[in-house]
Amino acid sequence: MPQLPSAVEARPQQFFVFKLPQGKLMRYQVPRSDFDLEANQYAVMKLAQHNMRFHVYAEASYNFNELARLFVLQNRLSEAKWYFLQSSLISRQQNNYRLTFSNLCQLGILKSEIGDFVLGQQDLLEARDMAAAKGWLIGVIEAEQKLSQIRQKRMASLRSDLRYAETASID
Repeated sequence: MPQLPSAVEARPQQFFVFKLPQGKLMRYQVPRSDFDLEANQYAVMKLAQHNMRFHVYAEASYNFNELARLFVLQNRLSEAKWYFLQSSLISRQQNNYRLTFSNLCQLGILKSEIGDFVLGQQDLLEARDMAAAKGWLIGVIEAEQKLSQIRQKRMASLRSDLRYAETASID
């Protein structure tokens, strides 16, 4: 019977070493399509339904926030507004102040995009007050910047209405 070779004799004499190329790797970003957004929306919706069914409210709040962001990308603003409100409601109940602050800021901007400047300002003022109460200086600055954006948009829309009224009276 032939004797088996020992482990020392059976080991390879040279190891192949795999080396990565030394260039910069370029990140390829897949363009977003309607199909991708709808697939993401479906997946997040199923996850939110699961979390709500089993009373995992903290995760469901983040799911609603993600759904709202997806709806904003699809320019479905009224649905996005509803999901931001739901996320904000749950995050308040869970005392998740960071998410509540984020939701209020996004909701304020969203409402101003819809054209409801007064409600958008109210949400941003509430976000600013919350950040001031918690001592979040960066949050206060962020809310103030967004408030100034809303004021500028409101003034621009009022100016365009005035210009339209001027041109309408000439005709």
